[in-house]
Amino acid sequence: MLYKNAIIVLYIDLDTAKIEIKQREDLAEYLGGVGLASKLLDETMRPELPPLAPEQPIVFAIGAISGIYPLITKTVAMFISPLTGELGESYAGGRLALALSMAGYDAVVIRGKATRPSYIAIDGGNVEIKDARPIWGMDSDIVGQFLRDSKEGSGKRSILRIGPAGEKMVKFASVCVDTYRHFGRLGLGALMGSKLVKAMIITGNKTTKIRNFKDYFRAYQTIFKSVTETDLMSKYHDLGTSINVESINALGALPTNNLTDNRFTGAEQISGEAFADKHLVRKLACTGCPVGCIHIGQFRRKFDDGYDYESVSVAYDYELIYSLGTLLGLSKTDEVLQLIEAVEKTGMDAISAGVALAWATESFMKGIVSEAETILPLTFGDYKSYYQALLYLSSRKNTFYQALGEGTRFAGEKFGGESFALQVAGNEIPGYHTGYANLVGLTVGARHSHLCNAGYAVDQSIKTFDETKVVNTLFDEELERCLLNSLVICLFARKLYNRETVLNSLNAAGYTLTDDDLTRIAKRIYSTKLRLKEKLGFDPREVALPKRFFKTPSMHGTLDSSIVESMINRYVGKCSELLSEEQ
Repeated sequence: MLYKNAIIVLYIDLDTAKIEIKQREDLAEYLGGVGLASKLLDETMRPELPPLAPEQPIVFAIGAISGIYPLITKTVAMFISPLTGELGESYAGGRLALALSMAGYDAVVIRGKATRPSYIAIDGGNVEIKDARPIWGMDSDIVGQFLRDSKEGSGKRSILRIGPAGEKMVKFASVCVDTYRHFGRLGLGALMGSKLVKAMIITGNKTTKIRNFKDYFRAYQTIFKSVTETDLMSKYHDLGTSINVESINALGALPTNNLTDNRFTGAEQISGEAFADKHLVRKLACTGCPVGCIHIGQFRRKFDDGYDYESVSVAYDYELIYSLGTLLGLSKTDEVLQLIEAVEKTGMDAISAGVALAWATESFMKGIVSEAETILPLTFGDYKSYYQALLYLSSRKNTFYQALGEGTRFAGEKFGGESFALQVAGNEIPGYHTGYANLVGLTVGARHSHLCNAGYAVDQSIKTFDETKVVNTLFDEELERCLLNSLVICLFARKLYNRETVLNSLNAAGYTLTDDDLTRIAKRIYSTKLRLKEKLGFDPREVALPKRFFKTPSMHGTLDSSIVESMINRYVGKCSELLSEEQ
């Protein structure tokens, strides 16, 4: 905690209902966030057991200065991913980071399995495991309303919950946080479901007085003015990430119809501008953020034959427009929003769900699977079938949807069609087919995501391809993001929180650190994560990449698998050097 040379960790044992609060001075060197969570995961995980074994932990952590500076708004969750079988790392905003801080905790570790469907109520030092049988089986939005109506706790409140997909242990089930934010990637919802934890509600009213207010206020104002008085963050406020639809499409890097194409003919119809003109009704911000990047779209839906309609609001962004739009051949904004709503209420990661349906569609069209398995015909552009298929997927309706709920890699291996199953190391791909940096970055990234090392952005900046330079750039970016994620800042603000800003912010809050200290912390964190992945048996050189990545041209042309292999080997060499240095 702030001004303490100790990390406050809440341990919850669901088997015994035992609650422990420990002050860990030995963890202070990790600064917080992803470093702290990685270390706690390393201490408590059982690599010899399956990811959904009751003994496996869930770790939540916030950063050293969470809640006192703009855009330091995220909480990290670390776990063994049921989707990939190795390191799971996911981030969510909303009110959670501030609520944990005001409850008095830097981290929460949950192990075991409840004896009945339960939810965890954390109100400062009062922690209870409560009966969730009345809300078991309910959609995520209904659970949120139930817990809000319960008016538990006092002070700042955050609510986490899973939908039916988590209960059914769909391997890419998500966790909804405060309605519009999520722990989306890698299946944390399935892990909560396996532990019979339907929800968590965190409240607290603890505050910490800033000691050196003059220096703190100066640092705060510098950041705040950069956000509000320049256009540094205006992209995220104005149209949000959906502004990328047309630009990525123009580059020839927008996965379309299960990446059978790299451009979408109707891109302008589902662009950020189109969504804003037709559907945008409000913009929201995570607690402690002045930007307001959460764009809420509203669509109207008829619910009986008497001309009665309901208005439904959901958050949208670039990745959702890709995975539930272009990848499925949908060119109408309201249809995309309806699929987003289906994913939201059932509680699935939107990227993985969309990729899974895209694979299922191509498999159906090629005769690899039949209508007897899919239950209804799947065709690119048919949103009504996709909406129903999402419900089948979340409930694991039959043996086909049982398999698809294990992930696209598993389904491809079981039925055939591995060559066009769009996943890397088991994790379904984000919305970029930009080139070598993206594909290699997805493979070597700690969680196989564009949020690891921004390979997609590296590709867009390349003028002349240099294999060594690209590998070094990916490695350096991954290392630096370990530092930023130890603070758990919003990565939209990564250009704002450069080394100088990070140091000023930390020093004004009582942390006496230098630039060299930050580098050491970043290396310590990254090496911890690399060792975790080794313990879980991961080797990027053994990842089998689907052939579709090397068939459909990227924005830099058709990719050569031998170059990708060479780059991965170079990257592994740099990781080995880091591990040797940190021993």
